[in-house]
Amino acid sequence: MSTADPSGGHDLSLAVTQLMKGVVYRETHERAWRDLLALRAQVADYVAVLGLEAVVDESEGYAFLRSAPDAAEEQDGRPGPPRLVARRSLSFHVSLLLVLLRKRMAEFDASGAENDGRLIVGREQIAELLRVFLPASNNDVRVLTQLDGHLKKIVELGFLRQVPGPEDLYEVRRILKAFVDGQWLAEFDERLARYRALVLGQDAQDTQDAQEAGR
Repeated sequence: MSTADPSGGHDLSLAVTQLMKGVVYRETHERAWRDLLALRAQVADYVAVLGLEAVVDESEGYAFLRSAPDAAEEQDGRPGPPRLVARRSLSFHVSLLLVLLRKRMAEFDASGAENDGRLIVGREQIAELLRVFLPASNNDVRVLTQLDGHLKKIVELGFLRQVPGPEDLYEVRRILKAFVDGQWLAEFDERLARYRALVLGQDAQDTQDAQEAGR
């Protein structure tokens, strides 16, 4: 791989390597971000050989790699290249929190709030998002005691970033908009209704199990 573009001094290897490590953010990876924008076509050609595509959102300031459509499917009866970007299976409550945080981001964007365009939420605010949605029961208490584990997982996934300081504050990363897109969000109320039905079903099952255990 050529390391630099002699006409502009941009580094292709830096842009690709940073993408391979994870999400590239405009404010965090300034040099890699500039090189990525300047060499976008070359980056796209390079990662395409690996069965990947680079998704770049200039307005939101992030870029990431994902498996190209049909990259892992059979081609002419032969298996496609191995999937380099693994699919992650998320727990129910992590998925629910991501949806609720995405809705909060949509409300934040619609309000025109400043704060450098960053959505900052506290642990208690996140807990309240979850608490309002869950049915009142002992399960509510149990789920909220597991909140820190859910938040840690979401931080690992790159959708939250803990803000340094004494308070439990988190920045909701803009890449969440790519994970839960506009079309998905448009069906938000219907999906939340399904989530709630599932939660209620789980709650009823747990209650029944507890009653049977006590006999």
